[in-house]
Amino acid sequence: MTEEEVNGGEEPTQEPTQEPSQEPTQDDPLAAAEARAEENWNQYLRARAEMENMRRRAERDVTQARQQAMERMAGELLAVKDSLEMGVQAAGEANADVQKLAEGAELTLKMFEQALDKFNIVAVEPLGQRFDPEAHEAMAAQPTEEAEPNTVISVIQKGYRLGDRLLRPAMVVVAKAPESST
Repeated sequence: MTEEEVNGGEEPTQEPTQEPSQEPTQDDPLAAAEARAEENWNQYLRARAEMENMRRRAERDVTQARQQAMERMAGELLAVKDSLEMGVQAAGEANADVQKLAEGAELTLKMFEQALDKFNIVAVEPLGQRFDPEAHEAMAAQPTEEAEPNTVISVIQKGYRLGDRLLRPAMVVVAKAPESST
């Protein structure tokens, strides 16, 4: 039997074409495949973004770890530098027999300062500046008429910075207004 005979001699009718719906159905394998492809693409994009975020976090963590290691190392070395400075000062004040010792200590101190410079470790020299609680630690306040109040008049121990970060605040004596005698 031919199709014409089945339809009663009429030409075969075509089923009306359906517009593809947004929701995939079991009857439409193409739409289902497209939906799976879209879902897989979204998962790929999320995974890629997560990997980029993890990479950035890892870079930031490595940078912070390096910075902290440098701070610990520099903190230990600063005590040595302070000791060398005091030795040079004491040797310079002693008699001439100690002159060679003072010269050797001065050369050592100069080499040490050059090493600190290589790592961008710089001294905080606050003498004569306004007291800054972010960079200075006040050890005492001394009445004086020779300096304005809240001005650093003496440095007990230098402070140091590693780049923009404060390694150690400077220990200072701060001027205060003299007490008026009435």
